[in-house]
Amino acid sequence: MHPVDPGSLRERLRHVYWIGGGSGAGKSTVARRLAERHGLVHYSTDAVMRDHAGRSTPGDSPHLHGFMAMDMDERWVHRSPEIMLETFHWYRGEGFGLIVEDLLRLPAGPPVVAEGFRLLPGLVRSLLAGPGHAVWLLPTPGFRRAAFDSRGSLWEIAGRTGDPERALHNLLERDRMFTDRLRVETRQLGLPAIEVDTTTTEGELAGRAAEALGLPAAPPDP
Repeated sequence: MHPVDPGSLRERLRHVYWIGGGSGAGKSTVARRLAERHGLVHYSTDAVMRDHAGRSTPGDSPHLHGFMAMDMDERWVHRSPEIMLETFHWYRGEGFGLIVEDLLRLPAGPPVVAEGFRLLPGLVRSLLAGPGHAVWLLPTPGFRRAAFDSRGSLWEIAGRTGDPERALHNLLERDRMFTDRLRVETRQLGLPAIEVDTTTTEGELAGRAAEALGLPAAPPDP
């Protein structure tokens, strides 16, 4: 387990840059660009969700285990977006300690850029020596839907339910409310956030994120 002392933990994670935000905001794309440009190690919290679920217990992650016991319609069709938001395990910070453990276990070497929607402002803020080294990307609903469309993943979850249209509505509405919550929390904690809409290019977003993190900006898109 990671050290209990907050000061010690912050010191051990000084080399980590954090990129959180709403689903579909471009976190992975920005992290990859910054990792390539600055020689950073890219740590994706999405990529380890299955591993973290396997390492969790009903005692430390009750919402996760409740979610895993549901079928697809129970998860995405029969509950309101508000209940989905309030009970979604990753949005409640379950498994965040496993993210920290992973980061502490990485070999000493280049700085790390960690990214994913699981990086909640209140949890990350306690690990920062100052407000730098972290930024949140806040997509508009239009940007999010366009991003999922371009990836071909818009119906990936909803299409496996008995009512895809309703499931998609619930998912998009839940994600909108989550982004609104991030907007409020970053403002209250004095943490940098970037609004991402359909006019934002990948190069512009990477440049603004680099500036927020104190990294030299990537060259603009041609």
